[in-house]
Amino acid sequence: METENILDQITAKARGRVRKKKEFVSPQEIKMRAEAICQDTLKKPKITFREALMKEGMSYICEVKKASPSKGIITDDFPYLDIAMEYEAAGAAAISCLTEPFYFMGDDRYLAEISEAVDIPVLRKDFVVSDYMIYEAKTLGASAVLLICSILTEEKLSEYIRLSQNLGMDALVEAHDEAEVKKAVNAGANIIGINNRDLRSFRVDMENSVKLRSLVPENIIFVSESGIRSNDDIRKLRHNNVDAVLIGEILMRSSDKKAALKELSGGLDAGGKAKTAAER
Repeated sequence: METENILDQITAKARGRVRKKKEFVSPQEIKMRAEAICQDTLKKPKITFREALMKEGMSYICEVKKASPSKGIITDDFPYLDIAMEYEAAGAAAISCLTEPFYFMGDDRYLAEISEAVDIPVLRKDFVVSDYMIYEAKTLGASAVLLICSILTEEKLSEYIRLSQNLGMDALVEAHDEAEVKKAVNAGANIIGINNRDLRSFRVDMENSVKLRSLVPENIIFVSESGIRSNDDIRKLRHNNVDAVLIGEILMRSSDKKAALKELSGGLDAGGKAKTAAER
């Protein structure tokens, strides 16, 4: 598989997945199910994804991920519920759950079961190419969805952000370069994630977050994604006013995820208090 075509291949597969799913559950049905959940006051989250990232200090979004295109299978042992609950106990602000099946070996079932098992918000990490996937995310228990600038037009980004919000979810809008950051801001994103990994080549440069930080207004939650491996990385990002980090591989490879997260956070509790308005 040529690296420069990975993103195109993943998104093509995502479109195929949506077409297949529509054969079993129609767009009208999935929309009706999602909207019914919105009306159920008993299913309202205790805290939203955005609220979870607004606490004092660095917020940690910990990822449940079995594999990736760049690394292959990360772990053969994959007790995803135990992993999610361990993250929660370690003080994670939120959980990111992969549902993309072909390249990341994710599953919708993981998201549905994890969202039932933990009290913190869960992000559906996938390659959203249709509003169908957003309605579906709601039915699976997601508190937020990932929207990737490089695969969506600014018009679609704006539409999907509004749809997510109307369904009581947040949208983590992912950008990789200056043009995509501007696209995310113009689309109305209130959470922007900077992917330090280029999704077309899968090369990683953690300086990407530092370089692009000044382009994102202070009232928008700023998340750094990929390539974060040490407390030195965390301290550098915090020094540059990064609000949250999304971390997957280094935690997934650790047999003691609570200890690994504590080491990343410099021995401090990953939990914290709400950020002040100035800090947001």
